Order: sequence, then C-alpha cells, then structure tokens
Amino acid sequence: MSIDWSWIAGHTDDLTTLTLSHLQAALTAVFFGLLISLPLAVVAHRIRPLRGFLLGLSNVLFTIPSIAIFVLLLPVSGLTRTTTVIGLTVYTLVVLLRNTVEGLDSVPTRTKEAARAMGTRPLRTLLTVELPLALPVIMAGVRIATVMSISLVSVATYIGDGGLGQLFTDGFQRDFPTPVIAGVVLTILLAVVADAALVALQYVLTPWQRRRA
Repeated sequence: MSIDWSWIAGHTDDLTTLTLSHLQAALTAVFFGLLISLPLAVVAHRIRPLRGFLLGLSNVLFTIPSIAIFVLLLPVSGLTRTTTVIGLTVYTLVVLLRNTVEGLDSVPTRTKEAARAMGTRPLRTLLTVELPLALPVIMAGVRIATVMSISLVSVATYIGDGGLGQLFTDGFQRDFPTPVIAGVVLTILLAVVADAALVALQYVLTPWQRRRA
C-alpha cells in the first residue's frame, strides 16, 4: 500500500480544515459532557440511592451503537454538527460521570470534616476542597473521554459530518488508500497531542502533587 505524497501536498488546506473540524467536535462534546456530568456526579456522591441509577443510566446510553444514536437524533437536529456533538456527548457521560463520582469518593473524610469545622459552607467545600482533590481522577476521565471522542467523530461521516472521517469515505469510494492513511495518521496524532495537552494541564492545576513528588 503506497502513499501518494503529491496528493497530500496538494490537499494540505483541506487536511487542516478537516483536522480542526474533527478536533472541535470532539472537544465540544467533552466540554458539554463535563457540564452535565459534574452536577450529576455531585448528586450521585451526596445522595447514595441515586448513585446506582445515574451510573446505570450512563452505562445503558453507552451501549447504544454510535451510528444508531446519530440516526435517532436526525429527526431532532438534522444533518448538522449539533447531531454529532449530542451523540458524542452521550458517550462521554459514562466515563466522565463515573470518574467524577470516584474522584469525589476518594477525598478523605477527615479533610471534609476539617473544612466543615472551620465553618466552610458545603458549596465552598465542594469547590475549594473536594473538586480540587478529586481533580486527578476527574482528569483521567477527561483524557479517556477526549481520546474516545476523537476516535468516534469519524462515525458521523454517515450523517454528512465526521471531520477526518470524510477522508475514509473518499478513499474507500475511489479505492484510493492515501486519504484513508492520512485520516488514520491525523486522527492518531490528534489523540496523542490532545492527551499530552491534558496531562500538561493537570500538571499545572495540581501543584500539590508536584510538591509531594
């Protein structure tokens, strides 16, 4: 299987546009996934009877095939980027919700009790004590969700979106492997770079871990 380097050189603008579109879809889904999962995780952490229901619901949503969920969303949001983002957001919830709950569970009880003893209100304790200490576990979930979203964006090609996935369709339809190879390589590079960026972000946001190390 050979690569036509002249095709790549002649389509750098298209490759750049598709790569940025691919990354935007994935990161937008992770962002909305976090917005949804954070409050749900707090509820699941504080109200134990709801914990199993919320985690179970996210697991059920994750079992829906990716193509099926995009098709189900078509009557609602049509052949738009919105359909892609909603579908990907649903898949991020199972990872983000579970990791956020586990992160909150990992905060030592004595630490929370000390905060309460100092007169800190529950909301402030959550924002200034619990969430920062849970951040390493939460960030692990964000990294997994981001890589997973980057890999799933290509499936949205079936609804006319898909970012780099359009290269796969183009290559298969023309029996021309170069776009397929380019799409695979760029998708892998996106995942690696995004994961490295999140590791760096976690390093910056958790200075206490650096001091401990």
